[in-house]
Amino acid sequence: MEEKLMSQKKPAFPVNERFNRYLQKYNRNTKIPVFYDDLLRFSGSVVVYDQHDEDTFWVRCYYPEFERVEIDNSLKKVYTILHSDGSDDSLNYLNVDAIDYCTFGNSKPFRIKVRNILNDSFTYFYVKKADASRLYGLEFEHLLSPHRINFLVYKDTLIEEHIAGIPGDVFIEDHLPKCDLRAQTQIAKQFVKFNERCTVRLLGDMRSYNYVVIPTHDFDHVEYQIRAIDFDQQCFEGNLKVYRPQFFKENFQMVQLVSDKLENSSIEQYRKEERSLLAKRMINTQSRYKELIRCMINDHVSTKDNVKMLRNQLYAFSKDMKFKRASTMGQILRTALDFVRRNYENVNTQRMLD
Repeated sequence: MEEKLMSQKKPAFPVNERFNRYLQKYNRNTKIPVFYDDLLRFSGSVVVYDQHDEDTFWVRCYYPEFERVEIDNSLKKVYTILHSDGSDDSLNYLNVDAIDYCTFGNSKPFRIKVRNILNDSFTYFYVKKADASRLYGLEFEHLLSPHRINFLVYKDTLIEEHIAGIPGDVFIEDHLPKCDLRAQTQIAKQFVKFNERCTVRLLGDMRSYNYVVIPTHDFDHVEYQIRAIDFDQQCFEGNLKVYRPQFFKENFQMVQLVSDKLENSSIEQYRKEERSLLAKRMINTQSRYKELIRCMINDHVSTKDNVKMLRNQLYAFSKDMKFKRASTMGQILRTALDFVRRNYENVNTQRMLD
């Protein structure tokens, strides 16, 4: 029987005063003219289907005419705050083409499609309920991953930019079979690095539909990157396997690709590369990273049972006694990241002595 990795539906955690001050300091906390609850007042909806006429688990929302004008203007204003200086200069050139609501998953987000009427280019952003653990996940993604991420939070509402890419499940089914041997090897390498990054920074639930594969065309080939798009499960679950994408059945084909295309020595090399990059990012963002981790240490974004389970599993995995003394998820994450940084610095010091 398949092991059930996820224990329960994750609750939303409030943003405490200390974390709120951090968000204000780094310009994440900005007054916005519309709240998540405002968008819940839709009067009807229709199912959104994909190009294969399959249900996407999104519904397109409709609002009473007297409310839609106000909502559209507020959403256009949010778009300019997120992507520009927040001025009203470009509002007349923007149109809200669609407001979609996701009926699947924890966060139940709204997806807003905004189009520039001058050239018909469009982009998306998301409106969600503010949840402290998700905000920590977004901030750690910004500091410790190869990718920057843009978001705003105001009171109980979170605004997230859209992360472009091919959803992992779509890529595995439609694109992976068409990749040549070189591309498959590179995708396997990127999955190893992605798996390591998620494990070290304790970002959970990276099933194939919670990350995207991003192809970048170079002059004679295509490079691939794998990037998380869902940060709901930052440091909540107690089972260490939840933080290792390799253990989700949805990623089986990716795991098989790693097994087929990479030698064990190469896998270990790529894991070391990713841990070294994480350590460098911690050093380069040291002041901000320390502020963020202190906020999380003094916050509660999980249950006592999950904290106890995870610290015991990490101690068994690493034999680092500091995990045994951790009493919050923030302390567990700091111990995990310190472990990576310490090993990186020790190796570099030894290399200099040699």
